[in-house]
Amino acid sequence: MCYFSNMTGKSRYQIIKRLQAELSRGAPFDLVTLAQYGVSPQLATHYAGVGWLVRLAQGVYAFPGDEFGVHGALLFLQRRSPGLHVGGKSALAWQGVRHNLGGRDALVLWGEGRFILPAWFTSRFPARYVHARLFDWPDSLLADKTLATPPGLPDGVQVAVSERAVLEMLYEVGVKQSLEEARNLFDGLRSPRKDLLGQLLSCCTNVKAVRLFLAWARATGVVDVDALLEHYPVRTGGSRRWVSRLDDGTLLSLKPHG
Repeated sequence: MCYFSNMTGKSRYQIIKRLQAELSRGAPFDLVTLAQYGVSPQLATHYAGVGWLVRLAQGVYAFPGDEFGVHGALLFLQRRSPGLHVGGKSALAWQGVRHNLGGRDALVLWGEGRFILPAWFTSRFPARYVHARLFDWPDSLLADKTLATPPGLPDGVQVAVSERAVLEMLYEVGVKQSLEEARNLFDGLRSPRKDLLGQLLSCCTNVKAVRLFLAWARATGVVDVDALLEHYPVRTGGSRRWVSRLDDGTLLSLKPHG
């Protein structure tokens, strides 16, 4: 006979009271977490059936009436998909780099592994997930160093630092990101770290993103492009112009060194 069927109503109630007292509010939780409190899958189903828990998806639960926020939900997703982070335009916005950013803009999440954002997340927080190997990391140190938690956010929420986020945004130009908005956001960059940029450009695998960065950096003077190219083996993709027609019909032509 299973553990659940041997439990009394009183003991089941005591367990749910402990869950309510000890589990953090503002975030979903899964069966692994519930098991730490002695809650089996069968007992979780029972709790959902009587209204003590809300089932969001297979093996994912929340407390009824708990309007969890995007930060708690992101922490949950990050545990399921290591490396998942707020990236691109969204990461820049979360660090104060905005250009007429509307409240309805989809949250841009990045990761190097395949991952499908669950419906319970996207129904609450319009979002899309970008799966791309944009960087050929020399080691895990640089990858880790370019993800951080901006001030004011809960500890552990992973957001691309601005130097990484701008390259993620430029990767999407002509696909999900307009050229005009990307340029306006680029103009909002302030005092990027030259050493970190050099390292990122040296392992960035996307020629469009690298050349766009160099061209706009040279035009704005946000960083000394010649000094950057002198000190770092930036991947510019050869000596020929990079030419491509974007989805909106714009012809983009980029020189190797900006």
